[in-house]
Amino acid sequence: MQNTLFFMNYKALRAILILIFTLASFETYSHSGASHADEEVNIYSGRKGKLIEPMLEKFTSKTGIKVNLITAKSDALLKRMEAEGKSSPADLFITVDVGRLDRAKRMGLLQKINNFSIMTKLSPNYIDKDREWISVSKRIRTVVISKNMKDKDDLKNFEDLTRNQWKGRICVRSSNNIYNQSLVASLIANHGEKKAERIVKDLVGNFARKPSGNDRAQITAVSKGECDIAIVNHYYYILMLNSKEPEKRKAADLTEVIFLNQDNRGAHVNISGVGIAKYAKNVDNANELISYMLEKESQEWYAKTNNEYPVIKDAKVSEILSSWGEVKLDELSLNKLGDLNPNAVKLMDRVGWQ
Repeated sequence: MQNTLFFMNYKALRAILILIFTLASFETYSHSGASHADEEVNIYSGRKGKLIEPMLEKFTSKTGIKVNLITAKSDALLKRMEAEGKSSPADLFITVDVGRLDRAKRMGLLQKINNFSIMTKLSPNYIDKDREWISVSKRIRTVVISKNMKDKDDLKNFEDLTRNQWKGRICVRSSNNIYNQSLVASLIANHGEKKAERIVKDLVGNFARKPSGNDRAQITAVSKGECDIAIVNHYYYILMLNSKEPEKRKAADLTEVIFLNQDNRGAHVNISGVGIAKYAKNVDNANELISYMLEKESQEWYAKTNNEYPVIKDAKVSEILSSWGEVKLDELSLNKLGDLNPNAVKLMDRVGWQ
């Protein structure tokens, strides 16, 4: 009996400590309208506040629903939601990459989205098969290359990166990164695990250096001649191109984006997305905010501000994305990327992707 009580007290203490140590890293934001002051929605967001706050302010102005925003690293937010349990104030969880949304789902932290009018706006590829998350924007994981690369015409498909021609010429971040895990999951889904493992093993053999740094660091490495090819999300290149820092602009000016697999399945695509928290207290308001995020005006603001692709068909992309022309995207269901994430992580470990 004493052992049981000790174990229960230990679990409670552990949950409290997790909550205390993660609170320090959270940023909070609140905006309330003049009317419906008693109406609110609480967001836990893995995206930085500046990327979504203007849209939330417009939502409040339109609906009168107060928005309370807490931002932090996605994994820290998931730990917090888990520790808070039924007492969690979270109504919505916003994050990037389907792998993280699937993680939240596997942890039992989300509930079904029962607003079917939302579902009709999107392709089924961008909706969880159990309706526990929904996409808000699309991003392409592709390559940035040196403008001086003379053999760039030889690079058409992601699978081409396995050739001896590219040995010592590829930069990428570590296997711990969720973007890379989802990329490998897409290779498993498209090729089967055995062939995907051969592809990834040969890719790792062509790395110019031990994986380190973020996507911007990979682009910078290309600009400095440390490698010729960087595997990155497309919008990081745009962020550097538009940066206030001369060094970052210079790095972008020395490189260019190319999109792979345009003659077959299409470029690898991922998302930012949202789910309703399992213990949400303001479900109706959460549904209303999701609907607002998928309105044409919101989608176009999102595209312009973050240089990501809208998930609804009639929304326009940003000027720079428009200048790149139409990009063919892989139509693989994003559910498979979440399902295959554990397989991808194990595969990357087997082939030595650090």
